[in-house]
Amino acid sequence: MMQPLPPIAVGFFGLGVGYYVYGGKEFFDYPKENSPALNHSLGQWGIWMPGFLQFLTGIYLWLGLTIFKAFQSTPVLYMAALAFTAYGVHWFALGLNKYVGGDARVDGYMAIAFLWISIVGAFVFGYVADYPVMILFILLALVYISDIPASLLQSASWTRIKGLWHLVTGTWLMYLMFAAAVNFALGLHLPL
Repeated sequence: MMQPLPPIAVGFFGLGVGYYVYGGKEFFDYPKENSPALNHSLGQWGIWMPGFLQFLTGIYLWLGLTIFKAFQSTPVLYMAALAFTAYGVHWFALGLNKYVGGDARVDGYMAIAFLWISIVGAFVFGYVADYPVMILFILLALVYISDIPASLLQSASWTRIKGLWHLVTGTWLMYLMFAAAVNFALGLHLPL
């Protein structure tokens, strides 16, 4: 009998796309203009890819852990469900804020809470020796460490650093998506 499939590749891919879109703008400062049209585009990418796909993954994991009890043998997926759901809603808020041209300075305070969830994720996955996912949470912590001064101070230098961490983390997320997809589809055993 086949084991239930947690759709983590979907969540990894969604967040990776968001990190490439936002990180590219932040690191390369291109496009340069800060127009309503650009904010609408960035907002939509934030809402639909990292927001919706992570939230979908998180809800699927919660259902599998609770109602359907499909993942009871893998309790570490509790941390994955917590993270995917929280980060998904976080991206809904970021994307909507960008779409409407809201004040991004308050994102610095949000980053403090998401730094905490990143630290907890790194601890949990390190504890169970899932080092590829532990690395992801360490990279997420670096994103939020740089987001605090980038947002609160509206610092171009810190925003560029945050953009660099977005791009590095986006690339790691694409590896995790690749590993999850080929491990399931082809029966390979890439580290994940």
